[in-house]
Amino acid sequence: MGPDERAIREMHSAWIGAVNAGDLVCLLRLMADDVVFLNPGQAPVGRDGFSPGFSAAHRQARINCISELEDVVIVGEVAYTLSRDSLSVTPRAGGEVVQLAGYRITVYRKQPDGRWLLARDAHTLSPVERLGS
Repeated sequence: MGPDERAIREMHSAWIGAVNAGDLVCLLRLMADDVVFLNPGQAPVGRDGFSPGFSAAHRQARINCISELEDVVIVGEVAYTLSRDSLSVTPRAGGEVVQLAGYRITVYRKQPDGRWLLARDAHTLSPVERLGS
């Protein structure tokens, strides 16, 4: 594994850790200024739209993401990863835990200083059907 792949794997782990901790400041440091997030059934969201949505979600629920990185591809100054994610969303006010699962593809761009930043992200997370439902 080369240094760029190692850096991207570390970036992926840092991102998931910050999501689970509700650390918006860390997430903003890890994303490009022109980042775009694609979520099923919603219009694309940039950096400005990400922050309020992320903060609101963490005020309403405890979020725990487990992400298994399946593929890392680097082509020059651009890279992408494919991961299999599962997400548990536990309402802070009580109630039923929602389980989501699916795949995520993330595009990273290498910066002039050598850091890799998240530039594009799209996922297929959807509710997991419970047995007996």
